[in-house]
Amino acid sequence: MTFTRRQILLGLGALGVAGLGAGGVRYWLGRPANVTTHDYELIAAPLDLELVPGHTTPAWAFGGQAPGLELRVRQGDMLRVRFINQLEVETTIHWHGIRLPLEMDGVPYVSQAPVKPGEYFDYQFLCHDAGSFWYHPHTASSEQLGRGLVGPLIVEEREPTGFVHERTLSLKSWHVDEQGAFTAFSVPRLAAREGTRGRLSTINGQHLPVLDLPAGQVVRLRLLNLDNTISYRLNLKGGGEARIYALDGHPVAPRPLGKEYLLGAGMRIDLAVKVPAAGQEIALRNGPLRLATLRSVASAEVPGDWPPALPANPVAEPDLTGAETLRFNFEWSAVLASPQQQGPASYWQINGQAWDINDKRCAERPIATLQKDRSYIFELRNMAQYLHPIHLHGMTFKVLDSDRKRITPYYTDTYLLGKNETARIAFVADNPGVWMFHCHVIDHMETGLMAAIAVV
Repeated sequence: MTFTRRQILLGLGALGVAGLGAGGVRYWLGRPANVTTHDYELIAAPLDLELVPGHTTPAWAFGGQAPGLELRVRQGDMLRVRFINQLEVETTIHWHGIRLPLEMDGVPYVSQAPVKPGEYFDYQFLCHDAGSFWYHPHTASSEQLGRGLVGPLIVEEREPTGFVHERTLSLKSWHVDEQGAFTAFSVPRLAAREGTRGRLSTINGQHLPVLDLPAGQVVRLRLLNLDNTISYRLNLKGGGEARIYALDGHPVAPRPLGKEYLLGAGMRIDLAVKVPAAGQEIALRNGPLRLATLRSVASAEVPGDWPPALPANPVAEPDLTGAETLRFNFEWSAVLASPQQQGPASYWQINGQAWDINDKRCAERPIATLQKDRSYIFELRNMAQYLHPIHLHGMTFKVLDSDRKRITPYYTDTYLLGKNETARIAFVADNPGVWMFHCHVIDHMETGLMAAIAVV
């Protein structure tokens, strides 16, 4: 089933933004009889939210909600999304953590031209890996992500996992004041430090929600950090027991959650929670601060047991013996903005190079050029006291070790590099193209902490 641009725009005109606000709009395009492929028509448009009771916030939404519509696809299937831009600004969609062709990666002037107001772009790619991923623009990111253009993408395993119940929890803090009006998404003195924090914490767009879970069951909680800045110190207080089953979409050997888990911006964690008896409550917290209440409600089901480990994703194993090692220093550039400066300052740099987000040809000067199908070890060194969740587009890497903590090697797309930490990651450069390599604290990225990695 295909549509012309004129048909799409006429249909949107009849629908109107008011229709988007009434719970969201979801379409199935060419859905096959065997339901093995999920297709979506995803609209970006303004949406008024009531984040602060009694006040309106002029958000931007994917699919009529913010955070955006949850997209689902089965592992090994093609995801086809017709993205329609009904904003007054140009934008794109980047599919965070997904291994896909360069032309589907959503980086303006690198993989595609920006989608202009009133236009659409068809994204189509195979989803090789099961897990919890997400999507967001890579254009004017501080504002566009800050206004709500973020959403979960769930790739379901091909075979049953043993989990009967699951919930997706999208974590996001909003840069709003007491009247719900937006405040600055990026403040220079904070961009040069930890990043600009939002004031109001939410899960799935709600502040301090109460979430009902079935008593006695093991529930899969997919927690996604869709924040511009914050690293959440996730912990559970109260009854129940929790185990980690996946990090950033990729399975790990199940292990207890422990005291807390530090989830950096852009990162995800899949927890299995054994829900206590009916009537009990669990506090989901960021350090000592409550994010949500998990309430146990009566269930007629037989109490569940811990599922087995999730099946591994088909990621190429790097050859560490033959791998070339490249070193990357993430450092403060100590260049302060002047009153005459146009655009963002350059507070951060990688190996002495600061990315200029206004330079459309920056990606033509990659910081490293890799040979296709060769193995590489990247040594990541944080030369500052602030956290940097380091994200690589297009490929999945294996975290090997750290000089600050004990690491059980695991696969991911984002690694939270701690204060003055040096860590090593490894991967097979099996996806040709020019890929972004950056910190996912958005105003770090926008003030220099990004580079291009070419695979040829």
